[in-house]
Amino acid sequence: MNKRLLLALSLATFVLASVAQTPKATNAVSVLPRPKLVVGIMVDQMRWDYLYRFYDRYSAGGFKRMLNEGFTCENTQIPYIPTFTAVGHSTVYTGSVPAIHGIAGNDFIDQRTGKMMYCAGDTTVSAVGSTSKAGQMSPRNLLTSTVTDELKLATNFRSKVIGIALKDRGGILPAGHAANAAYWFDDANGSWISSTYYMTDLPAWVKSFNAGKPAQKYLDKDWNTLYPIETYVQSAPDNSPRYEGKFGGTDAPTFPIKTSALYKGNAGMVRSTPFGNSMTLDLAKAAVDAENLGKNVVTDFLAVSLSSTDYVGHQFGPNSVEAEDTYLRLDKDLAAFLTYLDGKVGKGNYTVFLTADHGAAHNPNFLIDHKIPAGIWNASAATTLLNKTLEDKYKVKNLVLSLNNYQVNFNNAAITSEKLNEDALKADCMLLLQKQPEIAYAVDMQHAQTATIPEELRQRIQNGYNVERSGTIQIVLKPGWYDGHGQTGTTHGTWNPYDAHIPLLFMGWGIKHGSIARETYMTDIAPTVAQLLHIQAPNGNIGTAIGEVLKQ
Repeated sequence: MNKRLLLALSLATFVLASVAQTPKATNAVSVLPRPKLVVGIMVDQMRWDYLYRFYDRYSAGGFKRMLNEGFTCENTQIPYIPTFTAVGHSTVYTGSVPAIHGIAGNDFIDQRTGKMMYCAGDTTVSAVGSTSKAGQMSPRNLLTSTVTDELKLATNFRSKVIGIALKDRGGILPAGHAANAAYWFDDANGSWISSTYYMTDLPAWVKSFNAGKPAQKYLDKDWNTLYPIETYVQSAPDNSPRYEGKFGGTDAPTFPIKTSALYKGNAGMVRSTPFGNSMTLDLAKAAVDAENLGKNVVTDFLAVSLSSTDYVGHQFGPNSVEAEDTYLRLDKDLAAFLTYLDGKVGKGNYTVFLTADHGAAHNPNFLIDHKIPAGIWNASAATTLLNKTLEDKYKVKNLVLSLNNYQVNFNNAAITSEKLNEDALKADCMLLLQKQPEIAYAVDMQHAQTATIPEELRQRIQNGYNVERSGTIQIVLKPGWYDGHGQTGTTHGTWNPYDAHIPLLFMGWGIKHGSIARETYMTDIAPTVAQLLHIQAPNGNIGTAIGEVLKQ
């Protein structure tokens, strides 16, 4: 045979064999290594020290498991004021601050109209699963994207994102604008509801969950301590009416609390018991199961906020048996939830992070009785004094609308119509406020960068100031002091460590075991999750990914 022909035949045979061995083109998509599910857990009003204050009584599978298997950031700070629920939830999921994401408080005043706005309020939508106004909610007031939104964008909206919380703002804001659903609790009918922003009818699984009357089921059990009451050594003695609020229909804040008798159709009572957290995690499990979260070809996201810790904290304060028992019960519920995820999604297949939206102060009476400076500032009386003083000078009534969020909110319409000098008004207010013994500083928001205050406070004021939704003067109280709320229980909202030092734990897929003591910030959470998922950080992000947390 001709040598040239033989060579050609050999080459042809080789090419055909190579083609035969080449894999056929498919429509398969190359998937980066990612967890099957991310679960974000916000514990409303959880001080950082609660991780260790009750540590000896925690089970092996809850907070201790996250500490022992996961990664803890021991010095995570909130970098703005005021420290309230809606702001914290928004900041964790946007990596941003009120100056940018626009959620300047739970409620805030639109400085153009003078009208009060609710963080998640939306009159263009209606309730799904209820006929009450509790369903007129959406994330539209949030001005930036969330890490959950970015996940939806990165996967061309194939990822499922669901938010769940007793509080509407706790479920809605973390879930973001593009969420599949958010669910929250309606006291009016004792059911979990949503709004027409997300859907026109509740899924069958939510209807089934509601049909079981979950709030009544838990309240019928009554609330007694999980362990013998004499073993609650971290708390003040039970029955401390000087420090703790009581339930209506009771004589004192003491155990056992007969919630079955006090219920009387008021499903909202479950909020102020540890059972509210239990019910929330029950719904979270139902969502994972019914929506097949973690079974997708892309990562899904479940954002859960546990609100009852906040309600219990407000009513009873940090130094109460009620608060301690709530955290011990939450620990057991958390352990059961993580075990459920192990079985349903697979241990090592999901990533979970746990943090808080803010902490809480000690009750001022409790501190005073232990010789520590503290007190309650009367914002309402201060508002009256400011308005009287300004009216005497400028002959215009009600020039200050409110001191909401520790800020002076001016009546801008009256200032404009009367052609008053706003700088003169601010100077008068700051002079008067600085004379009040409870106030450390009164700072002109627009000139905070030049104020003679510590740099840390200056930065937090600037981060918290949204020109369209914040007041014009920031009031900073002395440590141990807070606004109103009443003589019992506690509240939050200030820059101090008890309000601004929060826990931050990561565990699961892609997470190292360890801890860091360096300062990190609430704004660092979203970019850390984004880096874990190989997606873009939210569009208003100013945080930095915490590299020590991640394996890659």
